[in-house]
Amino acid sequence: MKQNNHNNSALVAVYSAQFLSAFADNALLICAIALLKSLEQSAAIPWLQSVFVLPFVLLAPFVGVFADSLPKGRVMMIGNALKLVGAIAFIFNASPLFAYALVGIGAAIYSPAKYGILSQLVTNNQLVTANAWMEGSTLVAILLGVVLGGLLADWSITNSFILLVIVYCLAALINRFIPTQPVEHPYQGESMWFLVRAFIRQVNALWQHPVARTTLIGTSAFWATGSTLRLMLFAWVPVALLVSDNQLPATLMGMVSIGIMLGAGLAAWRLAPQQLGKALLGGMIIGPLLILLAYTNDLTIAIALLIAVGAAGGWFIVPLNAALQQHGQASIGTGRALAVQNLWENIAMFAAVSFYGLVINRIDIITLIIGLAVAFTSILLLLKRRSRN
Repeated sequence: MKQNNHNNSALVAVYSAQFLSAFADNALLICAIALLKSLEQSAAIPWLQSVFVLPFVLLAPFVGVFADSLPKGRVMMIGNALKLVGAIAFIFNASPLFAYALVGIGAAIYSPAKYGILSQLVTNNQLVTANAWMEGSTLVAILLGVVLGGLLADWSITNSFILLVIVYCLAALINRFIPTQPVEHPYQGESMWFLVRAFIRQVNALWQHPVARTTLIGTSAFWATGSTLRLMLFAWVPVALLVSDNQLPATLMGMVSIGIMLGAGLAAWRLAPQQLGKALLGGMIIGPLLILLAYTNDLTIAIALLIAVGAAGGWFIVPLNAALQQHGQASIGTGRALAVQNLWENIAMFAAVSFYGLVINRIDIITLIIGLAVAFTSILLLLKRRSRN
């Protein structure tokens, strides 16, 4: 029997370790930005996110194999240790880009394990609920990390890095309470090029399966849309709400996160991993809501619309993640499946944000938001047509 008191304690340890690690990741980003500003190197700020995302793409053929070849709690410990080293590097005045790249490598290793372990601790029927708790705790950690990271950076950048090192240490300590789980796919001593070729085959295998293909396209489109919307809000708020500070766009992004938590909780209560059709319907609400947002000039209405966007997104994303984990466990391994998912999502985010950066000075922000809404909705309509559920 998978689910018992012992596994409940293990889930609490997983969620707690992930919360602290995600909190530190996001607070560390804010502190790193503050550090670059203090060093008069503001031009390097955009590259912080680039060096963080790049390991997810470059290490995609290997991190899934790594996650499946060791107990996933141990993999989480290793990923967290690399994040800790990156945070310590900031204290010793290493290059901020190098230090945050180490954090990105740790996060790339950490990601397949933190989700993959859920399918080992709960039954398939409980997987959506487990994912909802994981997504919810991560979103709270992101919110608190960004807000408190700003407060810490204004207080003392150096002391902030020291405090975040302590947070990573606490996450590592909690990791020790995660029980050892069976290895899903033991490592057979394959070469690097063999793993790359095998990863390409795994990408193809998932792509050929209708459910896996739906989840890969759906989650990639969602996170590409979300990452672009985050940047768009900073351009939209001065135009639509006539407010030029940075606090309001960040607060509005917080409204989206609150909505995602609400939607994820509702999905955990009402949806199973097999109900992708219903999940896609929720995702298709996002497009019309974004179009309404584009023409809104009232702050209260904007807040309501962004909470609704988040709720639709939470309803959409949680069942898709659970379906991919379930399929991955039954086929190529959960860690490998999640590594493929991370690859597609990070490529999609990079492509969407880069395109936005190229056109922002040529197309007005209202048109760009509408274009984003139409593009996302079109992708989901195509998925809905091809969905068998």
